Order: sequence, then C-alpha cells, then structure tokens
Amino acid sequence: MALLRQALEERPTAERALKSLGQAVGLSRSTIVRQLRSAPANTAEKDTERREEIHKVALEMRTYGYRPITAELHRRDKIINHKVVLRLLRADNLLCLRKRAFVATTDSAHHFKIYPNLARDLVLTDINQLWVGDITYIRLRQEFIYLAALLDAYSRRCIGWALARYLDARLPLAALRMALQTRTFQLGQLTHHSDRGVQYASKEYVQVLQENKITISMSRIGNPYDNAIAERFMRTLKYEEIYMNDYDTFAEVLRSVEHFIEAVYNHKRLHSALGYVTPAEFEASLPLRNQP
Repeated sequence: MALLRQALEERPTAERALKSLGQAVGLSRSTIVRQLRSAPANTAEKDTERREEIHKVALEMRTYGYRPITAELHRRDKIINHKVVLRLLRADNLLCLRKRAFVATTDSAHHFKIYPNLARDLVLTDINQLWVGDITYIRLRQEFIYLAALLDAYSRRCIGWALARYLDARLPLAALRMALQTRTFQLGQLTHHSDRGVQYASKEYVQVLQENKITISMSRIGNPYDNAIAERFMRTLKYEEIYMNDYDTFAEVLRSVEHFIEAVYNHKRLHSALGYVTPAEFEASLPLRNQP
C-alpha cells in the first residue's frame, strides 16, 4: 500500500489503474480506495518533513533546480524522488529565477593576431588539458568593475580569477598567473581557449602563454557555443551570487566573489555535467596523473 501511495503521489494518472493494480495484489478496488483515503494526514506530515529538508537546500543554494536539490538531498541520506521535490517546489513557488539582460564585454576589433579554434576538436581525458577563460562586468551603484576567470574544462573548476576596475590585459593576466601558480601541467599538452577579445589577443597575454608552452585557441566569430563552459560559469556566478546582492563598494564584491568561487562553486555546488559532484570532489576522484 505504501508503494501504491507513492506511485499515486508521483504519478496521479495511476489512479485509473486501481482495478488492475488491485487484481495484481489480490485486493478489491474499494479496499484500495478506502486505504488511500485514510492517508492524507500521513502524506501531509511527510510533506512537512520533506519541505523542511528541501527548504534547507534551497536556502543554501538559492538557484538550484529540482534535480540538483534532489541530488543534494541524496548526498544527505534523504530518500526522496525528484518528482516529489518538483511538486513541492512548485507548490511553494520556489522555481522562479530573476533574469538580467546580457551585455557584451568583448572587443574583437583590434590588430592583434587571431588564433583558430582548436578546442572544439579536443577529446578531454584529464584535467589540465584545456583551460577556458572569459571576462564579465559587475555593476556597482556608481561604477562598473570587471571579473576575469579561468576554468579547467574537464573538471569545471575555477582555477584562476581576478577582479579589477580596469578592463585591459592586466585583468586576465592576473587570473592566468593564479592558475599557473596552483596547477601542474605537461609542457605542450595544455590548450588555452578564450574569445577573440583584445585582452586575450594582446601581446602581453600571448607572451605568457607562449613562455609556458601553452597552445592558443580562440572562438569563431559570432559563435556563442565555442566558449560555452566559461560563459556558463559567468552566468552561474551572476545568477547565484551577484544578482542576489546589491553592492556599494569594490571590497564587498571582492569578498562575495571570493566566497562564491572558493567555498561554494569549487567545493559545494553540484554539477550535473560531473554526475552531481563538486569540481573539487571530481578532481580528487581522478588518477594522480595530472593533478595540481
């Protein structure tokens, strides 16, 4: 009977099959209906307990959808079906996200060399084979500041980032140098991919890549998919952290971004592309071939 209640809860149309279900278990349809009608209090009590657990996760990870919430509940040893999570989130109106307009920050009208897109042909088998970078802006009340980030495409981990009031090559260079200090890679086996922006094509940035024997790759013009991993990270950071706050000062943004990247994104946030584990956990599970 408990399994039948769960089936009806997750799939209301199952009620049409009560007769055949009753025949299968040796009970009449009226007996099944009577037993089910005696259960609302138990169901409501269960929903209250489930809501408490769901709300805990939803408050910690404010833009998780129902599948990541379900995965996190399973990690906490809570047995619950994703359909139940979806139903309760809908009932509590917790599925809405704020949307913001996209603003381009890439200036590809420059005289520097443009490199071909080599990343799309790579088949990744480990970390430190492909790093992807991007730049975005953050709006304060009276100014804009800029964030550059560098991710390992295989593990989705943010391995370098920098925040500044200026938008030139120094910004992504600071993120790149952070990655170079914390990662170990085989010379000639690493590719760096970015858009065609002047910051990434600049003499200073290209020189550092070449000094470290890093192959250079750039997105095709007007193609939104070529640098999707880095752009998705920026979108995640904005929706899950930046848009949730109103900042007055550079220092406030710095603290917020550092906490999100280091404490939340790399070590706490589950990634569907990694099988619902964190980037740090994913890297820790890999053989010690190319580890930082």
